[in-house]
This record gives sequence, structure tokens and C-alpha cells, in this order.
Amino acid sequence: MSILSYANIALCLIGIGLLALVLSLRQQRKQQTINKYLAEEKSSKSQSLSDWLEVIVPKSLSVNEQEIQQKLHDAGNYSFKYAHLYLPFKYALLVFGSVTIGFIFYGSLSSTVLLATIALWVIAILLVPDMILQARIKAYQNTINRQLPYLIDLLAVCVQTGMTIESSLSYLANEMQGFDAKLAQLLQKTNERANIVGLDKALDEAHLHIPTPEMRSFVMTLKQSLRYGSSIYSTLTTLSADIRQVSMLTTEEKIGKLAAKMSVPLILFIMMPIVILIAAPGVMRMLSGA
Repeated sequence: MSILSYANIALCLIGIGLLALVLSLRQQRKQQTINKYLAEEKSSKSQSLSDWLEVIVPKSLSVNEQEIQQKLHDAGNYSFKYAHLYLPFKYALLVFGSVTIGFIFYGSLSSTVLLATIALWVIAILLVPDMILQARIKAYQNTINRQLPYLIDLLAVCVQTGMTIESSLSYLANEMQGFDAKLAQLLQKTNERANIVGLDKALDEAHLHIPTPEMRSFVMTLKQSLRYGSSIYSTLTTLSADIRQVSMLTTEEKIGKLAAKMSVPLILFIMMPIVILIAAPGVMRMLSGA
């Protein structure tokens, strides 16, 4: 393969990286619209500055220690002590790798290919760590979402026995250590925040931490009981059943899509080779006869 081909491949990969940045920007704008209705109201000046920064800086790029700490917190790492080393290590690796690539391949590659290789390294270092961290956040939220019906059932049992919501959450935070450490850690964090800012505000923060429809329904149910003093045993049991039903429907939907997804490798790796094997002898005879 010629050097020009390598350059074309590198430029294509750079284009893919830029496309990923654009898609990440669109996702950031969508998340920003949702957060406007969930977060506290800010001043118009600071809000406009925040909007401008969120437009300029894509979600996939972490630009300060506070953002890194927030992402690690959203991924379930509540007590990670080395968040301040993330960005220095990341940029040090970026500079060291770029210098190493330039030193090793200088003279053996053309300037275009060398610049394209360095650009690929820069894009990979800027995007891949944050993409991995974003995937960890999504996995953590899915884990909490799957275990949420069990928490709701246990909370309903505690409420039915006469315990308050605060005491129930505190009791379950200790008892669920052996069942699900991540869920118990989330409950413990919510209890700690409830002791400082109140349970109502702590529940809102839990929803911002796990921004899923199931968590929103759970938080709204608890807040309604706290505000009006209504009994929530039947509501919690119904909510738990509904969440399980939605999870089952989502699983069935994914199973239904497998047939369409399997058709792609079937066409590419089975049907196309068979067509080539059938047509190749006749084509070869025609070419040899010509």
C-alpha cells in the first residue's frame, strides 16, 4: 500500500473523529435542554455564559478538574482521590506521544502522513478516555436502573411495617451492602445529603445523578408522600411492577431487532461469498475463452 493510501486512510479517520465531536455536541445540547428544567434557576448572565461554553466545548471533552470529578461521581466513584491527576496525565501523554511519533517517523514518512498520524494520536487521546468514562457512567446508570425494582419492593415492605421513608432508606443502605454495593452506596450518599439539605433536595440530587424515567417516577412518588403524607405502599408496589414490565418490553424489543441485525453479516459473509463462488467459474471460463 502506497504512502498516499495511508494518508487517505488517516484523513478519513480524522473525519470520523470530527463527526464524533459534532454528534457529541448535539447530545450535549439535548442534555442541556433537559437540565434547564431539572437544575436550579441561575442568573441570566451566568446561564448565557454556561450556554456558550457548552456550545463551544463538546460533552466528550473534559476541560477542568471539577468536570472530571463530576463524571467520576456520576460513574459511581464517590471517593476517588486522584481526579486532579487525570488532565495532567492526559495532556502529558498527548505531548509525549506526539513528540515520540515525530521523532521515530521523521524522515521515513512524508510530512502529510506524519501530520495525519500525529492528528490521529491527538484525537484518540482527547476522545477515547472520556468516551470510556462516559460508557462507565451509562453502565452505572443501567445497573442502578435494573436493581431499582428490588429497592422499591423492600422500601414498600419497610413502609408497610410502620417505618418512615427516612428511616427506611437509612436501614436499607446498611442492609443492602451484601445484595448490591452500588445501590447501597447510592442510598448512603442520599442519606448523607438528606442530613445536610433535607430529604426533598437529596431526592432531587439523586434524580440528577441517575436521570432515568424510572428514577424520576420513584423520586416523584417519595416526594409526593413527603409533601402530602399519603400512604405509598400500593403506589410503590405498582411502580415496581410497571418498571419490571417496561424492562421486559425493552428486552423483547431488543430481541426483536436481532433478526434484522443478523441479516447484515448473513448477507456480507454468507450470501456474497456464495454468489462469488457460483459466478466465478463461469466468469473465469469466459475470460480464458476470450
